[in-house]
Amino acid sequence: MNIKKGLFVLLGSIMAAGMVGCSSSESNNETGTESAGGDKPTYEFRLAETHAADYPTTLADKHFAELVAERSDGRIKIDVFPSAALGEEAAVIEQVQLGAIDFTRTSAGPLAEFYKGYGVFSLPYVFDHDDHMWNFLLSEHGDELLNELESSRMLGLAYYSSGARSFYSTKPVASLDDLQGQKIRVQQNAVNIDLMDALGASATPMAFGEVYSGLQTGVIDAAENNYPSYYSTRHYEVAPHLILDSHQRIPEVLVISSSTWSKLSTEDQEIIQTAAKDSIEFQRAEWAKFEQLAEEQVREAGVTITKVENVLEWQSKVKSVLDKHGEEHQEILDAIDQYRN
Repeated sequence: MNIKKGLFVLLGSIMAAGMVGCSSSESNNETGTESAGGDKPTYEFRLAETHAADYPTTLADKHFAELVAERSDGRIKIDVFPSAALGEEAAVIEQVQLGAIDFTRTSAGPLAEFYKGYGVFSLPYVFDHDDHMWNFLLSEHGDELLNELESSRMLGLAYYSSGARSFYSTKPVASLDDLQGQKIRVQQNAVNIDLMDALGASATPMAFGEVYSGLQTGVIDAAENNYPSYYSTRHYEVAPHLILDSHQRIPEVLVISSSTWSKLSTEDQEIIQTAAKDSIEFQRAEWAKFEQLAEEQVREAGVTITKVENVLEWQSKVKSVLDKHGEEHQEILDAIDQYRN
């Protein structure tokens, strides 16, 4: 018995030593580890990103991480995991809520499931143009939306750009009339389905990964997204007709788990919050470059591009969608109106 007891003690000591030496995110999230000087803790956190390593949001994630490392003298390290290495968007958000993942960059769309105010971004033609959107996002009203996520055990740190969504089709489309009756792929939510109905099209919910084959085989006639997604997925190969109506502008959001946030000192919270805000300009610049590249590439590929000159006609057509879904967002819509110029 004494020999067995001695072995158990020895094994326990080895396991404890291994845990002390661990530098994983989970270990550091629990208590932090003391820095060399012994006065401030060090952390290693994980940031989940669904896009590829060279995508504008991923580049901004990395820039954010670099700013945090620099301003904390290397005490706070944030490892960015691109290409959905830590899971797809919806699953990652749940892990952030639980504190199993520290940060994520997500579209504002899925966040409406956690705070309904984010549903305002899915409403059609809410913003007149990109500057209008950013005037709102960078205001106190935009900050309020970020803070409202606290009720869902998360905290919004900053917004990133994702451009404007427009329609592209396998058939020539140069006007609103050309969309009539077309089967258009949409994300599965009531606003998008009602939007297609209002435009006279047929909403066809479908997973994003199935869109290329759907367009190729005729299961759908059209889809909608921003320039970079249209280009990077090569949807232009099977849907070479693009009409720029900019019906939605849904920003990206950089989010931190409330569990992670609560473990940080006021000083470290300030470092992370400021770095996130300071990374916005970098991301917007990277997005603009990629958007321009995408446009140039699809034009060279022979895509027919039509810009909607009279968007009032389109806005009038979807008024029923705003009447039906806008009431619950009226306070935010009134705030958005303040930033028109």
